[in-house]
Amino acid sequence: MSEIRNLNPECIWKNFDALTQVPRPSGHLEKVQQFLLDFAARVGVEAFKDDAENIVMRKPATPGMENRKAVVLQAHMDMVPQKTPDSNHNFETDPIQTYIDGDWVRARNTTLGADNGIGVAAIMAVMEAKDIKHGPIEALITADEETGMFGANALKSGILHGDILLNLDSETWGKFVIGSAGGIDITATLDYKEEETDPEDVALHFTLQGLKGGHSGLEINEGRGNANKLMARFVYDAIQNCEARLASWQGGNMRNAIPFKAETVLTMPKENVEAVREMMEAYKADFIDEFKGIEEGIEFFAEEVPAPKAIVPEEIQDNLIGAIISCHNGVLRMIPAYPHVVETSSNLAIINIAEGKASIKILARSAREDMKEYITTTLTAGFNMAGMKVETSGSYVGWDPNPDSEALHLLLKVYKDLFDEDGIIQVDHAGLECSIILSKYPGMDVVSLGPTMKSPHTTIERAYIPTVEPFWQLLKKTLEVIPVK
Repeated sequence: MSEIRNLNPECIWKNFDALTQVPRPSGHLEKVQQFLLDFAARVGVEAFKDDAENIVMRKPATPGMENRKAVVLQAHMDMVPQKTPDSNHNFETDPIQTYIDGDWVRARNTTLGADNGIGVAAIMAVMEAKDIKHGPIEALITADEETGMFGANALKSGILHGDILLNLDSETWGKFVIGSAGGIDITATLDYKEEETDPEDVALHFTLQGLKGGHSGLEINEGRGNANKLMARFVYDAIQNCEARLASWQGGNMRNAIPFKAETVLTMPKENVEAVREMMEAYKADFIDEFKGIEEGIEFFAEEVPAPKAIVPEEIQDNLIGAIISCHNGVLRMIPAYPHVVETSSNLAIINIAEGKASIKILARSAREDMKEYITTTLTAGFNMAGMKVETSGSYVGWDPNPDSEALHLLLKVYKDLFDEDGIIQVDHAGLECSIILSKYPGMDVVSLGPTMKSPHTTIERAYIPTVEPFWQLLKKTLEVIPVK
């Protein structure tokens, strides 16, 4: 039995612990869907899986509170599957191994899944609770939020009947989110005919790793290194000055995670190997110096490998590397009215080049639709010049702030009454499902909240224990004082 089950409030932590035992990486949700349906049956609440693969639960009002506004509690069931280079964890079969580290709950060598498992666990706690007075409650636990918000996008109107939606996917306790960025997936592809490797050339396999990575929305403004962008600087130089040729490239594995590792195989004349190794060491020293105070574990090393039979043709190679070098990555603009909040950004997330196929995947975000279109056009034009085909998918609009929200002001009042301090109203650069749900249920009053978590989408993801108990107190008290409809 995991030690986290003994933390307070036990009702949330025992449910979160149970979730960690159920594999739930994005795209592989059958086990967690059945887990949630079985849970609902066990505690006696209505539940079903809708056509969009979401789980919906319904709990009737406490007697005498049937006239209150109905509340929808919303979270997503999937988690980002990241692991350390030395981990053999299989996210489709293995449970997450949690442990307590001071005031934090962490996972051993993997993402923790507190994003958004804590939100799901809180919903489960409400559904099974016998001591909370409340009006009608629904739960919407969405599918595949992390890879494209597919569950929210495919949600049909008429499924939900709530008046207020409390999204439980925010990650800073005491802050109440009333707006978030929109996003779009951008994919550039190219098929090419490989050419034979010079039989006199040798090959080196380069690995750049140890970067923090992180959430490409919440942490895009922290100046962290992007492994793909850093590797591109070295590869470009090696090609230009040491007759290196590109055989393959693999960097990043999730659109919404800043890539912390990239690998390339380069071929080169044998007499240039030492110069390339020296160049790699010089870049390693530069990267360590550039990111001093931000990145602490940068590793960059090479090992000789058998020369591949084929490499990328020189013109194609130069076009691809040029496109990667020139591709915008990171913050493009801050919100003028909220200068501490990122407005527009892009994350050069995934690069795969090998065996005649090149694929580059980016997640762009913006709080403004016109700026989202602008950065999409900018990226598309750059990859088109490299001869690549560019496709977009998974577009969703931003969530426009509503500072007059009745639910917001109710939460702020309850927070003040409980903790004798003022809550903070916030607009996030992270993409939340609220905007998509609002497009289908425009009459809903929506606020997002949650306990504190750090470094989601990375192997140092952690949940701050002291914030989970007050989060639970706030959620319970708010449900008790929801106004009459």
